[in-house]
Amino acid sequence: MKILVTGGAGFIASHIVDKYIELGHEVVVVDNLSSGFKHNVNPKAKFYEMDIRSKELEQIFRDEKPQIVNHHAAQISVPVSVKEPELDAEVNAIGFLNILQNCVKYKVKKVIFISSGGAVYGEAEEYPTTENYDPKPLSPYAIHKYVSEKYLYFYHHQYGLKYTVLRYANVFGPRQIPHGEAGVVSIFITNFRDNKKTYLYAFDEEPDGMIRDYVFVRDIVNANVLAIDRGELVAFNIGTGIETTTGQLYREIALQMNMQIEPVREGARPGDIRKSCLNINKAKNEFGWEPRYSLSDGVRETIDFFMKKK
Repeated sequence: MKILVTGGAGFIASHIVDKYIELGHEVVVVDNLSSGFKHNVNPKAKFYEMDIRSKELEQIFRDEKPQIVNHHAAQISVPVSVKEPELDAEVNAIGFLNILQNCVKYKVKKVIFISSGGAVYGEAEEYPTTENYDPKPLSPYAIHKYVSEKYLYFYHHQYGLKYTVLRYANVFGPRQIPHGEAGVVSIFITNFRDNKKTYLYAFDEEPDGMIRDYVFVRDIVNANVLAIDRGELVAFNIGTGIETTTGQLYREIALQMNMQIEPVREGARPGDIRKSCLNINKAKNEFGWEPRYSLSDGVRETIDFFMKKK
C-alpha cells in the first residue's frame, strides 16, 4: 500500500511513518518543517518539503499516486489560533481542502483524518465525552478541525471518498516538541532537565490545573495502523478515559526525575478549556483499539528520550 503522510516529519506522524514502513507499506512524507524535523523522517520514506497549501502539491499526487492519505499536518496551537484565526483557517481548513481536491482528482481510496477530541467538544456537558456529543468548539483551532470533519462527509457524499476520523486526546511521547500547550509533558521534562522554571496554568477555582486525558504516542500509532482498513466513515475518540490534572502530571514527572521544585502558577490562557476526557468505548467495541500504556510507563519512556537527547 502506498500511503502519503502529511506532517510526517513531526512528533506524532513520524512514529506512524516508522510503523507503516515496518509493516511493509510504501510511504511518502509531505512536511514544510515548520514544526517538524527532517531527522525525524524515516530514511526509507520519500520526503517532500512542501506546505499543504501549495499549488505544487498536485504534482506530488500526480507523481506518487497514493492509495491512502494520512493527514497530520496542522497548525496545532490553540492560543495561536485565537490570536491568528486567519492563519489557522489557511492551514487547517484551506490546506486540507487542497488535499481533498487532489484526493478526488487522483483517486485516493481513503483519508485518515486527525481531529482533536481534546478540543472539538469544548466544555462538554457529557463527561467523559462520547462521539455522539454535539461538539461546541471554543477556539478557531477546534472549529477548523470540526469543519474539516464536515468536509470529509461532503467529499464522501459527493465523490465517494472514504475516510476515518481519529479524535485524539492529549498525545505525548518521544520527539514531542517542548513548546506550546500541546507539548506540556516534554516542557515539564526538559525544564526539569535544564533547571528552568515551569508554569502551571489553571483556572482560579481549579488550582491543580486543567483536567486532560493523556495518551501515549505508541497507542496512537496502533490506531493509525487499524485505520488503514477499518472504521470507514466513522469518528473515533482515541484517548484513555482517565482524568489527569496538570498538577498530577507535574508531580508524576517530578517523582520519576527525582525533582522537588514547585511550579510557577499562572491563570488560564485564551482558548483553554477546564476539563477534557474522552469515552473510548466505541473505539474498543467497533474499532478493536484500546490503550496499552499507562501514564507512568509513557512518561518513563519520554524522560529516557529527552535525557539521552541532551
